Amino acid sequence: MSYIRLINEKELMESLRTGNQQAFEDLYRHYVDGVFRKIQYLTKSVELAEELTQDVFLKIWERRAAIDPERSFGAFVHRIAQNLIVDLYRRMAHDKALREHLIRSVAELYDPVGETLDKELIYKALESLPAQRKKIMAMVKIEGRSYQEVGDLLGISTSTIRDHVVKGTKSLRAYFMENELTLMLLVAAIIATGVKK
Repeated sequence: MSYIRLINEKELMESLRTGNQQAFEDLYRHYVDGVFRKIQYLTKSVELAEELTQDVFLKIWERRAAIDPERSFGAFVHRIAQNLIVDLYRRMAHDKALREHLIRSVAELYDPVGETLDKELIYKALESLPAQRKKIMAMVKIEGRSYQEVGDLLGISTSTIRDHVVKGTKSLRAYFMENELTLMLLVAAIIATGVKK
Protein backbone atom coordinates (compact mmCIF):
# COMPACT_ATOMS: atom_id res chain seq x y z
CA MET A 1 0.00 0.00 0.00
CA SER A 2 1.42 3.37 -0.88
CA TYR A 3 0.06 6.43 0.88
CA ILE A 4 0.57 10.14 0.39
CA ARG A 5 1.76 11.68 3.64
CA LEU A 6 -0.22 14.51 5.15
CA ILE A 7 1.63 17.82 5.41
CA ASN A 8 1.12 17.90 9.19
CA GLU A 9 1.25 14.12 9.66
CA LYS A 10 4.11 14.17 12.18
CA GLU A 11 2.21 16.62 14.39
CA LEU A 12 -0.98 14.56 14.09
CA MET A 13 0.94 11.42 15.07
CA GLU A 14 2.43 13.17 18.10
CA SER A 15 -1.05 14.32 19.13
CA LEU A 16 -2.50 10.86 18.55
CA ARG A 17 0.15 9.37 20.85
CA THR A 18 -1.24 11.48 23.69
CA GLY A 19 -4.82 10.36 22.95
CA ASN A 20 -6.03 13.34 20.89
CA GLN A 21 -9.24 12.12 19.22
CA GLN A 22 -9.27 14.89 16.61
CA ALA A 23 -5.78 13.85 15.41
CA PHE A 24 -7.01 10.27 15.17
CA GLU A 25 -10.07 11.36 13.16
CA ASP A 26 -7.90 13.41 10.77
CA LEU A 27 -5.55 10.48 10.16
CA TYR A 28 -8.52 8.11 9.86
CA ARG A 29 -10.20 10.28 7.21
CA HIS A 30 -6.96 10.50 5.24
CA TYR A 31 -6.16 6.77 5.25
CA VAL A 32 -9.47 4.89 5.59
CA ASP A 33 -10.39 4.75 1.88
CA GLY A 34 -6.99 3.41 0.83
CA VAL A 35 -7.01 0.78 3.58
CA PHE A 36 -10.54 -0.31 2.65
CA ARG A 37 -9.74 -0.56 -1.08
CA LYS A 38 -6.61 -2.60 -0.46
CA ILE A 39 -8.31 -5.01 1.94
CA GLN A 40 -11.29 -5.39 -0.39
CA TYR A 41 -8.89 -6.11 -3.26
CA LEU A 42 -7.14 -8.80 -1.21
CA THR A 43 -10.30 -10.42 0.21
CA LYS A 44 -12.74 -9.76 -2.65
CA SER A 45 -15.38 -9.13 0.00
CA VAL A 46 -16.96 -5.79 0.92
CA GLU A 47 -18.18 -7.16 4.26
CA LEU A 48 -14.76 -8.48 5.27
CA ALA A 49 -13.07 -5.29 4.06
CA GLU A 50 -15.41 -3.12 6.15
CA GLU A 51 -14.82 -5.28 9.23
CA LEU A 52 -11.04 -5.47 8.81
CA THR A 53 -10.73 -1.76 8.05
CA GLN A 54 -12.46 -0.93 11.32
CA ASP A 55 -10.21 -3.44 13.08
CA VAL A 56 -7.12 -1.73 11.62
CA PHE A 57 -8.11 1.64 13.06
CA LEU A 58 -9.20 0.14 16.36
CA LYS A 59 -5.74 -1.43 16.69
CA ILE A 60 -4.14 1.92 15.79
CA TRP A 61 -6.08 3.59 18.60
CA GLU A 62 -5.15 0.80 21.02
CA ARG A 63 -1.47 1.02 20.03
CA ARG A 64 -1.29 4.80 19.76
CA ALA A 65 1.41 5.05 22.44
CA ALA A 66 3.73 2.93 20.26
CA ILE A 67 3.48 5.28 17.25
CA ASP A 68 6.80 6.75 16.14
CA PRO A 69 6.18 10.23 14.65
CA GLU A 70 9.53 10.02 12.85
CA ARG A 71 8.23 7.15 10.72
CA SER A 72 5.48 7.03 8.11
CA PHE A 73 1.99 6.59 9.47
CA GLY A 74 1.14 4.83 6.18
CA ALA A 75 3.77 2.18 6.92
CA PHE A 76 2.28 1.72 10.41
CA VAL A 77 -1.21 1.32 8.89
CA HIS A 78 0.14 -1.08 6.25
CA ARG A 79 1.82 -3.32 8.84
CA ILE A 80 -1.37 -3.56 10.92
CA ALA A 81 -3.52 -4.26 7.84
CA GLN A 82 -1.11 -6.96 6.61
CA ASN A 83 -1.09 -8.63 10.02
CA LEU A 84 -4.90 -8.66 10.13
CA ILE A 85 -5.11 -10.16 6.64
CA VAL A 86 -2.62 -12.88 7.59
CA ASP A 87 -4.70 -13.56 10.73
CA LEU A 88 -7.81 -13.79 8.53
CA TYR A 89 -6.20 -16.46 6.35
CA ARG A 90 -5.07 -18.36 9.44
CA ARG A 91 -8.63 -18.28 10.80
CA MET A 92 -9.89 -19.30 7.39
CA ALA A 93 -7.80 -22.47 7.55
CA HIS A 94 -9.88 -23.50 10.59
CA ASP A 95 -13.24 -21.95 9.62
CA LYS A 96 -14.95 -23.87 6.82
CA ALA A 97 -17.74 -21.30 6.22
CA LEU A 98 -15.25 -18.42 5.96
CA ARG A 99 -13.01 -20.44 3.65
CA GLU A 100 -15.93 -21.34 1.35
CA HIS A 101 -17.12 -17.71 1.27
CA LEU A 102 -13.68 -16.47 0.21
CA ILE A 103 -13.26 -19.19 -2.39
CA ARG A 104 -16.64 -18.30 -3.93
CA SER A 105 -15.88 -14.57 -3.88
CA VAL A 106 -12.45 -14.88 -5.43
CA ALA A 107 -13.30 -17.67 -7.88
CA GLU A 108 -15.84 -15.42 -9.60
CA LEU A 109 -13.02 -13.05 -10.60
CA TYR A 110 -10.17 -15.54 -10.86
CA ASP A 111 -8.68 -16.46 -14.25
CA PRO A 112 -6.41 -19.44 -13.51
CA VAL A 113 -4.48 -19.17 -16.76
CA GLY A 114 -4.22 -15.37 -16.66
CA GLU A 115 -2.52 -15.40 -13.25
CA THR A 116 1.20 -15.98 -12.84
CA LEU A 117 1.17 -19.64 -11.86
CA ASP A 118 3.58 -22.51 -12.34
CA LYS A 119 3.40 -23.34 -16.07
CA GLU A 120 3.70 -27.06 -15.32
CA LEU A 121 0.57 -26.84 -13.18
CA ILE A 122 -1.30 -25.05 -15.96
CA TYR A 123 -0.25 -27.64 -18.56
CA LYS A 124 -1.38 -30.43 -16.23
CA ALA A 125 -4.75 -28.71 -15.84
CA LEU A 126 -5.02 -28.20 -19.61
CA GLU A 127 -4.68 -31.98 -20.08
CA SER A 128 -8.12 -32.31 -18.48
CA LEU A 129 -9.72 -30.45 -21.43
CA PRO A 130 -10.93 -31.89 -24.74
CA ALA A 131 -8.23 -31.73 -27.46
CA GLN A 132 -9.63 -28.76 -29.43
CA ARG A 133 -10.35 -26.71 -26.30
CA LYS A 134 -6.90 -27.49 -24.89
CA LYS A 135 -5.28 -26.31 -28.13
CA ILE A 136 -7.34 -23.09 -28.17
CA MET A 137 -6.71 -22.33 -24.49
CA ALA A 138 -2.97 -22.83 -24.96
CA MET A 139 -2.89 -20.55 -28.02
CA VAL A 140 -5.00 -17.78 -26.45
CA LYS A 141 -4.04 -17.86 -22.78
CA ILE A 142 -0.46 -19.10 -22.82
CA GLU A 143 0.85 -17.99 -26.23
CA GLY A 144 -1.16 -14.74 -26.07
CA ARG A 145 -2.66 -15.00 -29.56
CA SER A 146 -5.82 -13.07 -30.46
CA TYR A 147 -9.15 -14.80 -31.12
CA GLN A 148 -8.90 -13.71 -34.74
CA GLU A 149 -5.40 -15.14 -35.15
CA VAL A 150 -6.39 -18.47 -33.58
CA GLY A 151 -9.56 -18.59 -35.68
CA ASP A 152 -7.56 -18.02 -38.85
CA LEU A 153 -5.01 -20.70 -37.95
CA LEU A 154 -7.64 -23.29 -37.06
CA GLY A 155 -10.24 -22.27 -39.66
CA ILE A 156 -13.01 -21.55 -37.15
CA SER A 157 -14.95 -18.42 -36.16
CA THR A 158 -13.92 -16.03 -33.40
CA SER A 159 -17.25 -16.70 -31.63
CA THR A 160 -16.33 -20.39 -31.47
CA ILE A 161 -12.90 -19.45 -30.09
CA ARG A 162 -14.59 -17.22 -27.47
CA ASP A 163 -16.95 -20.07 -26.51
CA HIS A 164 -14.01 -22.47 -26.04
CA VAL A 165 -12.10 -19.92 -23.93
CA VAL A 166 -15.09 -19.23 -21.67
CA LYS A 167 -15.80 -22.94 -21.20
CA GLY A 168 -12.09 -23.74 -20.84
CA THR A 169 -11.61 -21.11 -18.13
CA LYS A 170 -14.64 -22.47 -16.28
CA SER A 171 -13.30 -26.03 -16.56
CA LEU A 172 -9.85 -25.01 -15.29
CA ARG A 173 -11.38 -23.21 -12.34
CA ALA A 174 -13.35 -26.38 -11.52
CA TYR A 175 -10.18 -28.46 -11.94
CA PHE A 176 -8.29 -26.36 -9.41
CA MET A 177 -11.26 -26.45 -7.01
CA GLU A 178 -11.54 -30.24 -7.26
CA ASN A 179 -7.85 -30.68 -6.63
CA GLU A 180 -7.96 -28.44 -3.55
CA LEU A 181 -5.24 -26.23 -5.00
CA THR A 182 -7.45 -23.22 -5.45
CA LEU A 183 -7.31 -21.76 -1.98
CA MET A 184 -3.53 -21.74 -1.79
CA LEU A 185 -3.19 -20.49 -5.37
CA LEU A 186 -5.79 -17.79 -4.88
CA VAL A 187 -4.27 -16.55 -1.65
CA ALA A 188 -0.78 -16.57 -3.16
CA ALA A 189 -1.95 -14.82 -6.34
CA ILE A 190 -3.96 -12.22 -4.42
CA ILE A 191 -1.18 -11.44 -1.98
CA ALA A 192 1.48 -11.41 -4.72
CA THR A 193 -0.64 -9.09 -6.84
CA GLY A 194 -1.40 -6.94 -3.81
CA VAL A 195 2.28 -6.52 -3.02
CA LYS A 196 2.96 -5.29 -6.56
CA LYS A 197 0.25 -2.60 -6.44
